[in-house]
Amino acid sequence: MSLSSREITQLRQIITIAEKLLAKAEAPAPAKGGKASAKTAAKASTGGRRTGKELAAFRKMLKAERKQGVPVADIAQKHGVSLSYIYQLG
Repeated sequence: MSLSSREITQLRQIITIAEKLLAKAEAPAPAKGGKASAKTAAKASTGGRRTGKELAAFRKMLKAERKQGVPVADIAQKHGVSLSYIYQLG
């Protein structure tokens, strides 16, 4: 099977791309301790999914903060929930 010059060029491009991807995958992960996003930080502090009484208390707290006039964006960032979740609570 003989390959045309165009096919050889395309194969070389594929090899170059594959080598770049492998080098990127083997690169060391960035050091921890940098700035984490608010959502990531909030998830780490909650320890997982809220259920039962904890969820009811969390919703009640969010509603109370909202009634006090705290901006929705601040509440969402502080607790790691979406804006739409807060608006859905009523």
